[in-house]
Amino acid sequence: MNFGRSKTADVLPAIRLMFAKVSGESNNPIPTLPADMPENARLVAVDGVKRLIDYQGPGYAQLYVDRLRRFIGRRNIDDKVFADIARLMAARMAYDDPLRMAQLKLAEIRKGPHVSSIDVRKLYLDELTSLLPKRGADPMIRVLDYLGWRRLPVTMRFSTASGFRLRCLRILASLRRWRLSSLRYANERVWVERWLHMIDRSLAKQPAAVAAVVSTAEMVQGYGAAYAQNLRDWNLIIDHLVKPTFDGAVLCPDLGAAIAEARAAVEHDPRQDSLKRVIAGLRERTGADDRRAD
Repeated sequence: MNFGRSKTADVLPAIRLMFAKVSGESNNPIPTLPADMPENARLVAVDGVKRLIDYQGPGYAQLYVDRLRRFIGRRNIDDKVFADIARLMAARMAYDDPLRMAQLKLAEIRKGPHVSSIDVRKLYLDELTSLLPKRGADPMIRVLDYLGWRRLPVTMRFSTASGFRLRCLRILASLRRWRLSSLRYANERVWVERWLHMIDRSLAKQPAAVAAVVSTAEMVQGYGAAYAQNLRDWNLIIDHLVKPTFDGAVLCPDLGAAIAEARAAVEHDPRQDSLKRVIAGLRERTGADDRRAD
Protein backbone atom coordinates (compact mmCIF):
# COMPACT_ATOMS: atom_id res chain seq x y z
CA MET A 1 0.00 0.00 0.00
CA ASN A 2 1.23 3.51 -0.87
CA PHE A 3 0.16 5.49 2.20
CA GLY A 4 0.37 9.22 1.67
CA ARG A 5 1.00 8.95 -2.06
CA SER A 6 -1.30 11.27 -3.98
CA LYS A 7 -3.07 10.34 -7.18
CA THR A 8 -1.43 13.37 -8.77
CA ALA A 9 1.99 11.80 -8.21
CA ASP A 10 0.84 8.76 -10.19
CA VAL A 11 -0.72 10.75 -13.00
CA LEU A 12 2.00 13.35 -13.65
CA PRO A 13 4.62 10.91 -15.00
CA ALA A 14 2.06 9.48 -17.41
CA ILE A 15 1.17 12.98 -18.61
CA ARG A 16 4.84 13.85 -19.09
CA LEU A 17 5.38 10.64 -21.06
CA MET A 18 2.37 11.38 -23.25
CA PHE A 19 3.65 14.86 -24.12
CA ALA A 20 7.15 13.51 -24.70
CA LYS A 21 5.85 10.96 -27.20
CA VAL A 22 3.79 13.58 -29.02
CA SER A 23 6.68 16.02 -29.23
CA GLY A 24 9.41 13.55 -30.12
CA GLU A 25 11.39 14.85 -27.13
CA SER A 26 11.23 11.71 -25.01
CA ASN A 27 14.33 10.38 -23.26
CA ASN A 28 15.16 8.26 -26.26
CA PRO A 29 18.84 7.51 -26.78
CA ILE A 30 20.69 9.19 -29.62
CA PRO A 31 19.90 7.14 -32.74
CA THR A 32 22.61 4.75 -33.89
CA LEU A 33 23.31 4.51 -37.59
CA PRO A 34 23.13 0.99 -39.06
CA ALA A 35 26.53 -0.67 -39.38
CA ASP A 36 25.88 -1.58 -43.02
CA MET A 37 25.11 1.99 -44.09
CA PRO A 38 27.32 3.08 -47.03
CA GLU A 39 30.48 4.54 -45.52
CA ASN A 40 30.58 7.53 -47.86
CA ALA A 41 27.06 8.49 -46.77
CA ARG A 42 27.67 8.11 -43.04
CA LEU A 43 28.90 11.66 -42.42
CA VAL A 44 25.86 13.05 -44.24
CA ALA A 45 23.56 10.89 -42.12
CA VAL A 46 25.35 11.94 -38.91
CA ASP A 47 24.76 15.57 -39.83
CA GLY A 48 21.12 14.73 -40.52
CA VAL A 49 20.70 13.12 -37.10
CA LYS A 50 22.27 16.14 -35.36
CA ARG A 51 20.07 18.52 -37.31
CA LEU A 52 16.86 16.67 -36.47
CA ILE A 53 17.72 16.26 -32.79
CA ASP A 54 18.12 20.03 -32.64
CA TYR A 55 14.91 20.43 -34.64
CA GLN A 56 12.63 18.09 -32.68
CA GLY A 57 14.51 15.63 -30.49
CA PRO A 58 15.99 12.10 -30.58
CA GLY A 59 12.66 10.43 -31.35
CA TYR A 60 12.30 12.45 -34.53
CA ALA A 61 15.89 11.70 -35.53
CA GLN A 62 15.13 8.00 -35.04
CA LEU A 63 12.31 8.28 -37.59
CA TYR A 64 14.90 9.67 -40.03
CA VAL A 65 17.22 6.72 -39.42
CA ASP A 66 14.34 4.26 -39.81
CA ARG A 67 13.44 5.81 -43.15
CA LEU A 68 17.04 5.51 -44.33
CA ARG A 69 17.15 1.80 -43.43
CA ARG A 70 14.75 0.90 -46.23
CA PHE A 71 17.40 1.82 -48.83
CA ILE A 72 20.40 0.05 -47.30
CA GLY A 73 21.61 -2.76 -49.54
CA ARG A 74 19.14 -1.97 -52.31
CA ARG A 75 20.28 -2.56 -55.87
CA ASN A 76 20.90 0.57 -57.94
CA ILE A 77 21.41 2.69 -54.80
CA ASP A 78 25.08 3.67 -54.87
CA ASP A 79 26.83 5.68 -52.16
CA LYS A 80 26.17 9.02 -53.85
CA VAL A 81 22.45 8.41 -54.30
CA PHE A 82 22.16 7.17 -50.71
CA ALA A 83 23.98 10.29 -49.48
CA ASP A 84 21.62 12.47 -51.52
CA ILE A 85 18.61 10.74 -49.97
CA ALA A 86 20.07 11.29 -46.49
CA ARG A 87 20.85 14.95 -47.16
CA LEU A 88 17.57 15.87 -48.82
CA MET A 89 15.40 13.96 -46.36
CA ALA A 90 17.04 15.71 -43.39
CA ALA A 91 16.47 19.07 -45.05
CA ARG A 92 12.83 18.29 -45.75
CA MET A 93 12.10 16.86 -42.31
CA ALA A 94 13.52 20.07 -40.81
CA TYR A 95 11.04 22.15 -42.79
CA ASP A 96 10.83 25.91 -42.33
CA ASP A 97 7.96 26.87 -40.06
CA PRO A 98 7.75 29.84 -37.65
CA LEU A 99 8.88 27.58 -34.80
CA ARG A 100 12.07 26.71 -36.67
CA MET A 101 12.66 30.34 -37.52
CA ALA A 102 12.49 31.18 -33.81
CA GLN A 103 14.81 28.28 -32.98
CA LEU A 104 17.43 29.46 -35.47
CA LYS A 105 17.25 33.04 -34.27
CA LEU A 106 17.80 31.93 -30.67
CA ALA A 107 20.73 29.78 -31.80
CA GLU A 108 22.54 32.94 -32.88
CA ILE A 109 22.82 33.95 -29.21
CA ARG A 110 24.40 30.64 -28.20
CA LYS A 111 27.17 31.15 -30.74
CA GLY A 112 28.52 34.09 -28.74
CA PRO A 113 28.57 37.89 -29.08
CA HIS A 114 26.57 39.06 -32.03
CA VAL A 115 25.04 42.10 -33.60
CA SER A 116 21.31 42.29 -33.02
CA SER A 117 19.35 41.97 -36.22
CA ILE A 118 15.79 41.51 -37.34
CA ASP A 119 14.87 38.69 -39.69
CA VAL A 120 11.74 39.51 -41.67
CA ARG A 121 9.77 36.55 -43.00
CA LYS A 122 6.79 36.85 -45.32
CA LEU A 123 4.48 33.89 -44.79
CA TYR A 124 0.95 32.93 -45.73
CA LEU A 125 -1.85 32.92 -43.18
CA ASP A 126 -2.45 29.20 -43.66
CA GLU A 127 1.17 28.53 -42.60
CA LEU A 128 0.29 29.93 -39.18
CA THR A 129 -3.06 28.14 -39.03
CA SER A 130 -1.43 24.82 -39.92
CA LEU A 131 0.63 24.99 -36.70
CA LEU A 132 -2.57 23.94 -34.93
CA PRO A 133 -3.60 20.30 -34.54
CA LYS A 134 -5.39 18.94 -37.60
CA ARG A 135 -8.77 18.82 -35.85
CA GLY A 136 -8.61 22.54 -35.12
CA ALA A 137 -6.74 23.64 -38.24
CA ASP A 138 -8.96 21.99 -40.87
CA PRO A 139 -12.15 23.96 -40.07
CA MET A 140 -10.17 27.19 -39.78
CA ILE A 141 -8.59 26.66 -43.19
CA ARG A 142 -12.03 25.96 -44.67
CA VAL A 143 -13.14 29.33 -43.32
CA LEU A 144 -10.04 30.99 -44.78
CA ASP A 145 -10.79 29.38 -48.15
CA TYR A 146 -14.37 30.65 -47.98
CA LEU A 147 -13.18 34.18 -47.22
CA GLY A 148 -10.37 34.02 -49.77
CA TRP A 149 -7.79 34.61 -47.03
CA ARG A 150 -5.82 31.36 -47.16
CA ARG A 151 -2.97 33.00 -49.09
CA LEU A 152 -3.18 36.26 -47.18
CA PRO A 153 0.42 37.51 -46.66
CA VAL A 154 1.58 37.76 -43.06
CA THR A 155 4.87 39.43 -42.10
CA MET A 156 6.70 38.07 -39.05
CA ARG A 157 9.77 39.66 -37.48
CA PHE A 158 12.27 37.58 -35.52
CA SER A 159 14.63 39.64 -33.38
CA THR A 160 16.92 39.33 -30.35
CA ALA A 161 17.23 43.09 -29.94
CA SER A 162 15.38 43.31 -26.61
CA GLY A 163 14.34 41.22 -23.64
CA PHE A 164 10.72 41.28 -24.75
CA ARG A 165 11.58 40.04 -28.24
CA LEU A 166 13.74 37.30 -26.75
CA ARG A 167 10.86 36.12 -24.59
CA CYS A 168 8.59 36.05 -27.63
CA LEU A 169 11.15 33.95 -29.50
CA ARG A 170 11.48 31.52 -26.61
CA ILE A 171 7.72 31.13 -26.31
CA LEU A 172 7.38 30.50 -30.03
CA ALA A 173 10.28 28.03 -30.11
CA SER A 174 8.86 26.18 -27.09
CA LEU A 175 5.76 25.31 -29.11
CA ARG A 176 7.83 22.73 -30.97
CA ARG A 177 6.69 20.19 -28.36
CA TRP A 178 3.33 20.18 -30.20
CA ARG A 179 4.79 20.32 -33.71
CA LEU A 180 4.25 16.62 -34.44
CA SER A 181 0.53 16.95 -33.74
CA SER A 182 0.11 19.87 -36.15
CA LEU A 183 -1.58 19.87 -39.53
CA ARG A 184 1.64 21.12 -41.12
CA TYR A 185 3.56 18.11 -39.86
CA ALA A 186 0.84 15.75 -41.09
CA ASN A 187 1.11 17.30 -44.56
CA GLU A 188 4.92 17.21 -44.55
CA ARG A 189 4.93 13.59 -43.46
CA VAL A 190 2.68 12.66 -46.38
CA TRP A 191 5.00 14.52 -48.74
CA VAL A 192 8.16 12.78 -47.48
CA GLU A 193 6.52 9.36 -47.67
CA ARG A 194 5.30 10.02 -51.19
CA TRP A 195 8.79 11.09 -52.28
CA LEU A 196 10.26 7.92 -50.77
CA HIS A 197 7.53 5.87 -52.47
CA MET A 198 8.45 7.39 -55.84
CA ILE A 199 12.08 6.40 -55.21
CA ASP A 200 10.94 2.83 -54.45
CA ARG A 201 8.89 2.72 -57.63
CA SER A 202 11.79 4.06 -59.67
CA LEU A 203 14.03 1.30 -58.32
CA ALA A 204 11.49 -1.24 -59.53
CA LYS A 205 10.43 0.38 -62.81
CA GLN A 206 13.26 2.65 -64.00
CA PRO A 207 16.47 2.22 -62.00
CA ALA A 208 18.37 4.59 -64.27
CA ALA A 209 16.06 7.44 -63.19
CA VAL A 210 16.52 6.96 -59.43
CA ALA A 211 19.00 9.82 -59.03
CA ALA A 212 16.68 12.19 -60.91
CA VAL A 213 13.68 11.18 -58.78
CA VAL A 214 15.71 11.65 -55.59
CA SER A 215 16.89 15.09 -56.67
CA THR A 216 13.33 16.37 -57.17
CA ALA A 217 13.28 17.00 -53.41
CA GLU A 218 15.58 19.96 -54.08
CA MET A 219 12.55 21.70 -55.56
CA VAL A 220 10.59 21.79 -52.30
CA GLN A 221 12.09 24.27 -49.86
CA GLY A 222 11.57 27.65 -48.27
CA TYR A 223 8.40 29.22 -46.93
CA GLY A 224 5.60 31.54 -47.96
CA ALA A 225 4.95 32.12 -51.65
CA ALA A 226 8.15 30.37 -52.77
CA TYR A 227 7.32 27.20 -50.83
CA ALA A 228 3.74 27.10 -52.11
CA GLN A 229 4.92 27.48 -55.71
CA ASN A 230 7.73 24.92 -55.29
CA LEU A 231 5.28 22.37 -53.92
CA ARG A 232 2.81 22.93 -56.76
CA ASP A 233 5.59 22.49 -59.34
CA TRP A 234 6.80 19.28 -57.71
CA ASN A 235 3.29 17.84 -57.60
CA LEU A 236 2.74 18.72 -61.26
CA ILE A 237 5.88 16.85 -62.33
CA ILE A 238 5.09 13.84 -60.15
CA ASP A 239 1.37 13.65 -60.98
CA HIS A 240 1.65 14.18 -64.74
CA LEU A 241 5.02 12.71 -65.64
CA VAL A 242 6.68 10.50 -63.01
CA LYS A 243 3.71 8.58 -61.60
CA PRO A 244 2.04 8.04 -65.01
CA THR A 245 5.33 6.60 -66.28
CA PHE A 246 5.47 4.13 -63.41
CA ASP A 247 1.77 3.31 -63.93
CA GLY A 248 2.38 2.59 -67.62
CA ALA A 249 0.17 5.45 -68.77
CA VAL A 250 3.19 7.26 -70.25
CA LEU A 251 5.87 5.37 -72.18
CA CYS A 252 8.97 7.31 -71.20
CA PRO A 253 12.12 5.19 -71.66
CA ASP A 254 14.41 7.92 -70.29
CA LEU A 255 12.50 9.31 -67.33
CA GLY A 256 15.62 10.87 -65.84
CA ALA A 257 16.12 13.09 -68.88
CA ALA A 258 12.41 13.93 -68.96
CA ILE A 259 12.50 15.03 -65.30
CA ALA A 260 15.53 17.21 -66.01
CA GLU A 261 13.75 18.81 -68.99
CA ALA A 262 10.64 19.47 -66.91
CA ARG A 263 12.62 20.97 -64.04
CA ALA A 264 14.44 23.27 -66.46
CA ALA A 265 11.03 24.67 -67.45
CA VAL A 266 10.10 25.63 -63.88
CA GLU A 267 9.55 29.36 -63.54
CA HIS A 268 8.13 31.64 -60.86
CA ASP A 269 4.75 31.47 -62.57
CA PRO A 270 1.64 30.66 -60.50
CA ARG A 271 -0.11 29.50 -63.68
CA GLN A 272 2.76 27.08 -64.47
CA ASP A 273 2.27 27.69 -68.21
CA SER A 274 5.83 26.82 -69.24
CA LEU A 275 6.00 23.69 -67.09
CA LYS A 276 2.60 22.46 -68.26
CA ARG A 277 3.60 23.03 -71.88
CA VAL A 278 6.84 21.06 -71.51
CA ILE A 279 5.14 18.17 -69.70
CA ALA A 280 2.41 18.05 -72.34
CA GLY A 281 5.10 17.92 -75.03
CA LEU A 282 6.91 15.10 -73.25
CA ARG A 283 3.71 13.11 -72.90
CA GLU A 284 2.88 13.64 -76.56
CA ARG A 285 6.36 12.55 -77.71
CA THR A 286 6.30 9.44 -75.55
CA GLY A 287 2.74 8.44 -76.44
CA ALA A 288 0.75 8.99 -73.27
CA ASP A 289 -2.39 6.92 -72.87
CA ASP A 290 -4.61 9.36 -70.94
CA ARG A 291 -7.21 6.67 -70.43
CA ARG A 292 -4.86 4.94 -68.01
CA ALA A 293 -3.64 8.05 -66.23
CA ASP A 294 -4.93 8.63 -62.71
